[in-house]
Amino acid sequence: MKASDLRNGMAIKISGQVNIINNTEHVKPGKGPAYVQVKVKNIETGSVVEKRLRSVEEVEQVNLDRRPMEYLYNDSSGYVFMDGETYDQVTLFEDLVGDQMGFVKANTEITVMFCEGRPVSVELPKVVDLEVSDTPPGIKNATATNQLKEATLETGLRTRVPPFINIGDVVRISTDDGSYNQRVND
Repeated sequence: MKASDLRNGMAIKISGQVNIINNTEHVKPGKGPAYVQVKVKNIETGSVVEKRLRSVEEVEQVNLDRRPMEYLYNDSSGYVFMDGETYDQVTLFEDLVGDQMGFVKANTEITVMFCEGRPVSVELPKVVDLEVSDTPPGIKNATATNQLKEATLETGLRTRVPPFINIGDVVRISTDDGSYNQRVND
Protein backbone atom coordinates (compact mmCIF):
# COMPACT_ATOMS: atom_id res chain seq x y z
CA MET A 1 0.00 0.00 0.00
CA LYS A 2 1.15 3.55 -0.66
CA ALA A 3 2.15 5.81 2.24
CA SER A 4 -0.54 8.32 1.21
CA ASP A 5 -3.22 5.70 2.07
CA LEU A 6 -2.09 5.27 5.70
CA ARG A 7 -4.61 6.05 8.45
CA ASN A 8 -4.57 6.14 12.26
CA GLY A 9 -4.89 2.71 13.90
CA MET A 10 -3.35 0.77 10.99
CA ALA A 11 -0.45 -1.59 11.59
CA ILE A 12 2.59 -1.45 9.29
CA LYS A 13 6.02 -3.04 9.16
CA ILE A 14 8.99 -0.72 9.41
CA SER A 15 12.47 -2.26 9.40
CA GLY A 16 10.89 -5.70 9.91
CA GLN A 17 9.00 -4.71 13.08
CA VAL A 18 5.27 -4.20 13.52
CA ASN A 19 4.20 -0.65 14.40
CA ILE A 20 0.78 0.87 15.12
CA ILE A 21 0.11 4.28 13.55
CA ASN A 22 -0.90 6.80 16.22
CA ASN A 23 -1.04 9.89 13.99
CA THR A 24 -0.74 10.69 10.28
CA GLU A 25 -0.29 14.02 8.61
CA HIS A 26 -0.23 14.55 4.85
CA VAL A 27 2.06 17.44 3.96
CA LYS A 28 2.36 19.20 0.61
CA PRO A 29 5.14 21.74 0.95
CA GLY A 30 5.33 24.65 -1.46
CA LYS A 31 8.62 23.33 -2.77
CA GLY A 32 9.39 19.66 -3.22
CA PRO A 33 7.30 16.50 -3.30
CA ALA A 34 4.44 15.67 -0.93
CA TYR A 35 5.15 13.42 2.02
CA VAL A 36 3.39 11.70 4.92
CA GLN A 37 4.52 12.34 8.49
CA VAL A 38 3.54 9.39 10.72
CA LYS A 39 3.91 8.82 14.44
CA VAL A 40 4.18 5.10 15.10
CA LYS A 41 4.41 2.94 18.22
CA ASN A 42 6.53 -0.21 18.08
CA ILE A 43 4.50 -3.08 19.58
CA GLU A 44 7.64 -4.91 20.77
CA THR A 45 9.51 -2.09 22.51
CA GLY A 46 6.68 0.40 23.10
CA SER A 47 8.82 3.22 21.73
CA VAL A 48 7.11 5.99 19.77
CA VAL A 49 8.93 7.54 16.81
CA GLU A 50 8.08 9.87 13.96
CA LYS A 51 8.82 8.84 10.40
CA ARG A 52 8.64 10.82 7.17
CA LEU A 53 7.58 8.78 4.15
CA ARG A 54 7.30 9.84 0.53
CA SER A 55 3.65 9.76 -0.59
CA VAL A 56 4.38 7.22 -3.32
CA GLU A 57 6.54 4.98 -1.08
CA GLU A 58 5.24 1.42 -0.67
CA VAL A 59 4.61 0.29 2.91
CA GLU A 60 3.81 -3.24 4.08
CA GLN A 61 0.49 -3.33 5.94
CA VAL A 62 -0.05 -5.87 8.73
CA ASN A 63 -3.57 -7.18 9.21
CA LEU A 64 -4.84 -6.87 12.75
CA ASP A 65 -7.53 -9.02 14.30
CA ARG A 66 -10.13 -6.60 15.69
CA ARG A 67 -12.34 -8.03 18.42
CA PRO A 68 -15.13 -6.26 20.32
CA MET A 69 -14.41 -6.69 24.03
CA GLU A 70 -16.01 -5.37 27.20
CA TYR A 71 -13.85 -3.34 29.57
CA LEU A 72 -14.43 -4.76 33.06
CA TYR A 73 -12.07 -3.09 35.55
CA ASN A 74 -8.47 -2.15 36.24
CA ASP A 75 -6.16 -3.29 39.01
CA SER A 76 -2.42 -3.32 39.72
CA SER A 77 -1.80 -5.75 36.83
CA GLY A 78 -3.55 -3.61 34.20
CA TYR A 79 -6.89 -3.16 32.42
CA VAL A 80 -9.05 -6.29 32.16
CA PHE A 81 -11.19 -6.90 29.06
CA MET A 82 -13.57 -9.78 28.35
CA ASP A 83 -14.53 -11.31 25.01
CA GLY A 84 -18.36 -11.42 24.94
CA GLU A 85 -18.47 -14.63 22.89
CA THR A 86 -15.84 -16.82 24.54
CA TYR A 87 -15.73 -15.09 27.96
CA ASP A 88 -11.91 -15.11 27.77
CA GLN A 89 -10.31 -12.31 29.75
CA VAL A 90 -7.29 -10.34 28.56
CA THR A 91 -5.22 -7.88 30.61
CA LEU A 92 -3.76 -4.87 28.80
CA PHE A 93 -0.91 -3.05 30.50
CA GLU A 94 -0.74 0.69 31.17
CA ASP A 95 2.09 1.27 28.66
CA LEU A 96 -0.01 -0.41 25.94
CA VAL A 97 -3.19 1.65 26.29
CA GLY A 98 -1.74 4.81 27.85
CA ASP A 99 -4.11 7.77 28.21
CA GLN A 100 -6.82 6.15 26.09
CA MET A 101 -8.50 4.50 29.08
CA GLY A 102 -9.59 7.92 30.39
CA PHE A 103 -12.28 7.79 27.72
CA VAL A 104 -13.61 4.34 28.68
CA LYS A 105 -16.15 3.56 31.42
CA ALA A 106 -16.45 0.13 33.03
CA ASN A 107 -18.75 -2.29 31.15
CA THR A 108 -18.22 -0.42 27.88
CA GLU A 109 -17.57 -2.39 24.70
CA ILE A 110 -14.59 -1.23 22.63
CA THR A 111 -12.42 -2.81 19.96
CA VAL A 112 -9.18 -4.50 21.02
CA MET A 113 -6.66 -5.10 18.25
CA PHE A 114 -4.61 -8.30 18.22
CA CYS A 115 -1.48 -9.08 16.21
CA GLU A 116 -0.49 -12.74 16.01
CA GLY A 117 -2.77 -13.57 18.95
CA ARG A 118 -1.35 -10.87 21.23
CA PRO A 119 -3.26 -7.67 22.18
CA VAL A 120 -1.44 -4.62 20.84
CA SER A 121 -3.84 -1.67 21.06
CA VAL A 122 -7.40 -0.46 21.60
CA GLU A 123 -9.54 1.36 19.06
CA LEU A 124 -11.83 3.97 20.54
CA PRO A 125 -14.96 5.45 18.96
CA LYS A 126 -14.59 9.02 17.65
CA VAL A 127 -16.67 10.44 20.53
CA VAL A 128 -17.75 9.22 23.96
CA ASP A 129 -20.43 10.46 26.38
CA LEU A 130 -19.21 10.97 29.95
CA GLU A 131 -20.78 12.50 33.05
CA VAL A 132 -19.19 15.55 34.69
CA SER A 133 -18.20 14.63 38.25
CA ASP A 134 -16.56 17.91 39.28
CA THR A 135 -16.44 21.44 37.88
CA PRO A 136 -16.63 24.93 39.39
CA PRO A 137 -20.02 26.67 39.15
CA GLY A 138 -20.64 28.75 36.04
CA ILE A 139 -20.54 32.53 36.04
CA LYS A 140 -24.00 34.05 35.58
CA ASN A 141 -24.49 36.24 32.50
CA ALA A 142 -21.08 35.23 31.10
CA THR A 143 -21.37 35.69 27.36
CA ALA A 144 -17.75 35.40 26.21
CA THR A 145 -17.70 32.73 23.52
CA ASN A 146 -14.22 31.34 24.19
CA GLN A 147 -14.60 31.12 27.95
CA LEU A 148 -13.98 27.58 29.21
CA LYS A 149 -13.57 26.04 32.67
CA GLU A 150 -11.90 22.86 33.96
CA ALA A 151 -14.05 19.77 34.45
CA THR A 152 -13.30 16.30 35.78
CA LEU A 153 -15.30 13.51 34.16
CA GLU A 154 -16.49 10.23 35.70
CA THR A 155 -13.42 8.33 34.44
CA GLY A 156 -10.99 10.86 35.93
CA LEU A 157 -10.34 12.50 32.57
CA ARG A 158 -9.89 16.28 32.78
CA THR A 159 -11.07 18.58 30.01
CA ARG A 160 -12.31 22.12 29.45
CA VAL A 161 -16.04 22.79 29.07
CA PRO A 162 -18.25 25.89 28.58
CA PRO A 163 -19.45 27.72 31.72
CA PHE A 164 -23.06 26.45 31.46
CA ILE A 165 -21.97 22.83 32.12
CA ASN A 166 -22.72 21.66 35.69
CA ILE A 167 -21.95 18.62 37.83
CA GLY A 168 -24.11 15.71 36.67
CA ASP A 169 -24.36 16.88 33.04
CA VAL A 170 -23.39 14.37 30.35
CA VAL A 171 -21.01 15.74 27.73
CA ARG A 172 -19.76 14.37 24.43
CA ILE A 173 -15.94 14.30 24.25
CA SER A 174 -13.71 13.78 21.19
CA THR A 175 -11.32 10.86 21.70
CA ASP A 176 -8.82 12.37 19.25
CA ASP A 177 -7.82 15.27 21.49
CA GLY A 178 -10.07 15.11 24.58
CA SER A 179 -11.96 18.27 23.65
CA TYR A 180 -15.59 19.07 24.48
CA ASN A 181 -18.05 18.63 21.59
CA GLN A 182 -21.51 19.18 23.07
CA ARG A 183 -23.83 18.59 26.02
CA VAL A 184 -25.94 15.44 25.65
CA ASN A 185 -29.63 15.90 26.41
CA ASP A 186 -31.45 13.09 28.16
